[in-house]
This record gives sequence, structure tokens and C-alpha cells, in this order.
Amino acid sequence: MSAEPIMDELGIADQGRRETSTTQPAFSQADPALFYPPPLSPDPGSTLTHLGTLLAGHDAPRTGGWDRSLDLGFQCSQLLGTTREPVREAHADQSVTILHAKVAQKSYGTEKRFFCPPPCVYISGHGWKVMQDHLKAAGCGDSVYRVCGYMCLDSSSQSQADTFKLVFDEQPNSRMFACAKSLFISDQDKRKHFCLLLRLFLGNRQEVGSFQSRMIKVISKPSQKRQSMKNADLCISSCSRVALFNRLRSQTVSTRYLSVDRGAFIASARQWTAFTITLVQEQHADRRDFVPSEGFICYGRVVQLVCTESGVALPLMVIRKVNKQHAILDVDEPVSQLHKCAFQFRDDPHSYLCLSNDAIIQHQAPSSGRDSGRVVLNDGSCWTIIGVEAVEFTFNQGPACIQTPVTPFPVLTGLEVNGGGHVAMLEIQGDNLSPHLKVWFGNSEAETMFKSPKSLLCVVPDVSAFSDGWRCLRRVITVPLCLIRSDGLIYRTAFSFTYTPELQPPPASIRGASGGGKREGGMEGDEHDDSLLETIHQEFTRANFHLFMQS
Repeated sequence: MSAEPIMDELGIADQGRRETSTTQPAFSQADPALFYPPPLSPDPGSTLTHLGTLLAGHDAPRTGGWDRSLDLGFQCSQLLGTTREPVREAHADQSVTILHAKVAQKSYGTEKRFFCPPPCVYISGHGWKVMQDHLKAAGCGDSVYRVCGYMCLDSSSQSQADTFKLVFDEQPNSRMFACAKSLFISDQDKRKHFCLLLRLFLGNRQEVGSFQSRMIKVISKPSQKRQSMKNADLCISSCSRVALFNRLRSQTVSTRYLSVDRGAFIASARQWTAFTITLVQEQHADRRDFVPSEGFICYGRVVQLVCTESGVALPLMVIRKVNKQHAILDVDEPVSQLHKCAFQFRDDPHSYLCLSNDAIIQHQAPSSGRDSGRVVLNDGSCWTIIGVEAVEFTFNQGPACIQTPVTPFPVLTGLEVNGGGHVAMLEIQGDNLSPHLKVWFGNSEAETMFKSPKSLLCVVPDVSAFSDGWRCLRRVITVPLCLIRSDGLIYRTAFSFTYTPELQPPPASIRGASGGGKREGGMEGDEHDDSLLETIHQEFTRANFHLFMQS
């Protein structure tokens, strides 16, 4: 058996679509099917469905993630659907999602290089409305339950002037959205990496919590040198998330981001979308259920861009390096952060992905007469590519926890199973863990011990808690893992725990030793002996656990 926790990806489906059409002499009108594609539907018969077609609402699997195999009767896997929930239903959950770039350019002197794309915050989940209804019933005014926020860099030297106030807009899909347009890092800050800090409040200045982004690398300017393995963090990896933007004549006000709205690809001046960029093997590029390649994205290779929210995808394209408004056709070096690039449609080599005002179209690019390895592009066909991150915090406050902040927010990074059979122990690794947290398997609380802010230890509940009293497991049972604070606050996690039945009976020698084999004369062993030995084994394991807690 194996333990394979995989982090959940951001999955928010858009509905409907916006029809856009433009006609200009310099452009050819795009086929509407290219930019209004139907969501990708997986082939149920393909074992690579989750890689090749990307289930709508879920990102491609990450490379280099936590993946460890253990020869145990348990499996920890990605939670794609909740089976049992502790105390409160999942429909009342509250989610906070931060989207941001992986790198940021440093500002020098009096200039201010605002982060591009700007960090975005999404607030979603029915639990926010439940909280608002509770505050309304308590007689609070309308301004009390409105959510407001502030974002800044995670530095104690940050002044109030360096903090950006977020203004949340309600979107048609019941999410709230805000972006921090004017954040920057000055040359006075000597750090090579930093995080963004988001603080959320209710209208009465009651703190909801503080949430931190992932690490952001500071660079002085985009590197034009060929990247090596020493600078692997500046390269774009296959199956990673990226954002694309277009900036005319280096003017900030003219920046447009490739985005998806109601299933349609558009160019937005405010809101950007994270895309999964996948490297496609040339020999499988003609198949819809193609096999993605691992490694770094290189110029001249076939790629596919898939929206991580809705699952809609652009047609297969060849990524090209851009130099002085020309697409270079004979370059095969790795794509780096903040490089200018162009996307050539694989099935129409003269067409390039282009924006025209707010529409995404195909641009017919003429070949350069003097150099067959170059293609002349227009302004709308030159894109800047950058890697992005998405971090999501999901919790369930309930009426009793509204008055207290939800942070520090525990973050799980890995699981380690020890033991097996009917008794096993699970070590949870992560950050911001505390003695006030208990581990829950579905709606069953586990005996939990606090080891350190990075580790919790718990006893895995017996499978009979989820199988209607049956001790003999005959089917796979999966339950979600979550953490519950002592005041009842539920922290959802991206992990679940799977009880897997033993497919083969133990060897005859073991059965005989445990009292389950045949005795002389062909008589079956007494089942009471098996039960007694099993009970002694469980009590011995739990006694060791409690002795370890006391020590």
C-alpha cells in the first residue's frame, strides 16, 4: 500500500460564456471554437485522463511533490470528494485564495515597479453568508459583516504607506475579488525572498485572520542569458502555473492579462487567470489524450495552456522567443521568468495568439523577407510569461468561533504512517501546528499528541468506526482528514485517509501462531482466541502511545 497526499488545486468553475468579436484589417478573425472551447472531458477508459485532459476545475499534478510509498494497509490520497465531515457540513466552509507571481522585480531609487501581475485575493464559500446571517440575527449593522482587507510585504519595517487596502467586488459566481495594484519592493530591502501578508477584517475591525503567500524570489531584471540548472527556479516547468500579459510600449496603463471569463478567452485590464502550461510530446501531439512531458519548457516545443479554474484550454501551440518584435524560429533554450514570447498555432503556422482591445484573436504574421528564421509580429502578439502560485485556506468557523481569528493557520506538508493492521499511528508534518489542535478522520476524533510546531502524532481510528461496526474490511473506505481547534474551528486539509482491505490472507504459519489455523484433528481455532490476541495487541500499542505522550 502507499501513502500519497497531493495538494488540492484551486477549482472554481465559471458558467456561461461571453461572445466577443472584432474585425480589423491587420488581423484575421479567429475561429470561435478556438477561444470558446468546451470544457475538457476526460476519457473514462484512459489511465492518463488526469494528466492528458485535465479534469475541469483541477490543475495538473505537480512535479516534485510529496510522494512516498509505504508497504502498509493504509493510503493517504488527494481528496476529490468528501465522504464524511466532522460536526458541520462542508457547504458552510469559507475559503481565502491568494494568487501571486513567483518572482518580483526590485525597484531602484524613486521608481516603483509594481508587481505584475498584481496579487489577487478571492473569497468564496457559503460559510461567509452563514456568518453574515448570524451577525444580522444578532442585530449588527450592514457594515459589520462586510469583509475588508490589507496586503503588504512580510517585513516588520513596513509602514502604513506601504500597505495596500483591498476593495472587494462581488462577482456573479458569489465570489469576492480584490487585487493589490501598487505593491513593490524597494532597493532598501536586501532580501532575496519574501512573502505577501494578507490581513482580513470585518467591518467592525474584528480580525478574521492573517494569511501568508508562498515565497517570492526577488530579481533585478529578466535574465536574457541561457538558463542553467543553477538557476532552475527561474525556468518554467511543465505542468506548472503561469500567467500571460501584454504591455504596449512598456506602459503600465496599457497592460492586458490573458484571462477566462464565462468560458471565453479575453484580455482583461484588471483580472488575470492562472494557466497550467503542459509540454506535449511531439509523437502524441495529434491525440486528444496526449501524454505530457516533464522537464522545463523550451522554445520551439509544443505546449498547451489550460485554465486552472474552468478547465477550458487553448489549442496546441508552439512557444517562440521574441526579440525586437520578431518571433525567432530557431531557438531551443529554456523559457525563463518574464521572458517575452509568442504562441504559434501548431495547426496554422502563420497564426499567432494575439489580443485586440479586449478580445483574443489570431494574427496572421508575415515572414521576414531577409531572414527565414524570423517572423514579424505586431504588438498584440508579444506576451510576457511568468510563473504564478495559488495558496488556498479553507476553514469552517461556525457561530461559536466568529469572535476569534482563524490564524495562525495550520499548513500540512506531509504524512507518515507507522504500524499497520488494526492499529497504526499517523504523524502529520506541517507548520503552525499547536497543542490546541486535534486530528479528525471524517467525523471520528483521533487521539492526538503535540510534538512540535511542525509535527502532530495521532492514533488511526479503527475501521469499524466507518464500516458500521464491521471489523473485517471488505471494501476501500476513504475519509477526509481535518484539524479542529479546541474552540470548534475546523481547518480543512488537502489530504484524505484510505483504509484498504488485505487482498491475500496471511501465511498459514502466521494463522496458526495467532490461533486462526487448523488444529490437530481438523478443528478450527477458537475465534475468541483471535479476538483476545487482537485486543491485547491494540491495548499494548495504545499504552505505548500514552507512555510516549507522558514522556
